Amino acid sequence: MENNNQHYYSEFPNVEVKIYTISESLRRHLYIFKTITGVFSFRKIDLGTKVFIEHMVIPKDPSVLLDLGCGYGPIGIVLGYESPDSNVYLIDINKRAIWCAKENIKINLNRDKKSVLTLSGNYFEPIKNKNLKFDAIYMNPPMRQGRKDFLKLIEVIPSYLKSKGYFQFVIKKKMGAPYILNFVNKNFPNNNIEIICKRSGYWVFRFFQLN
Repeated sequence: MENNNQHYYSEFPNVEVKIYTISESLRRHLYIFKTITGVFSFRKIDLGTKVFIEHMVIPKDPSVLLDLGCGYGPIGIVLGYESPDSNVYLIDINKRAIWCAKENIKINLNRDKKSVLTLSGNYFEPIKNKNLKFDAIYMNPPMRQGRKDFLKLIEVIPSYLKSKGYFQFVIKKKMGAPYILNFVNKNFPNNNIEIICKRSGYWVFRFFQLN
């Protein structure tokens, strides 16, 4: 049986530590990222995340944004660069990922540290007592961990969104994107979900809080 501590979604991955540096042009800007073994896609930014970053909708006005399950931080750091007046939170359960995210914020963002924050914990656990609500939440969910966890997460997402806030996420078609679309339409009839794009086998969604 595979040891769960080897997974990138465990708190302390049980694999040898090796640090890498990668570069990637995202939304016409070059970023440098430190990565480490035991985090998701440490050798290069995965295709799903790249498709998501290139097509995600970023508020023009100052906002409160969340990169949920941030890994080493590419989504949240691009949000911080593209929306410099916003407050950006990055959350991940993986301690190595959070270390990388902190380092990558220093490398890529010349900003007040208080406006881009990293928090360690499982999904919303680090902020459950902070009364925080977000204008937008962004995520490339770990679907290999199982669909059930993500479906449970979708059910609590609205309680962390501001009025007219939205949840953006990316899922590979083969990993259940059509099923997720049907699930949201069936279980959240008072909200709205749209497909922002379909690229390279990935679907990028935006799930609106309408009330």
